[in-house]
Amino acid sequence: MENTFTVKGMSCEHCKKSVEKALNSLKGIKNIDVDLKQETVTIEHDKSVTFKKMKNIVKNAGYKLIKN
Repeated sequence: MENTFTVKGMSCEHCKKSVEKALNSLKGIKNIDVDLKQETVTIEHDKSVTFKKMKNIVKNAGYKLIKN
């Protein structure tokens, strides 16, 4: 599965890396592409990774994940 979401709160490369690190900690994430300028993240994942899981892990890193 592949989904693109908006990420609020990112302003620099450190923010981008924090979001990537948080999402990569979830089992079932296959690929992540964070676009700092567009404030989006495209996530390739298996069905075990729910939006709720992704939203919570990003929130714990200090950012907000929003369904487009």
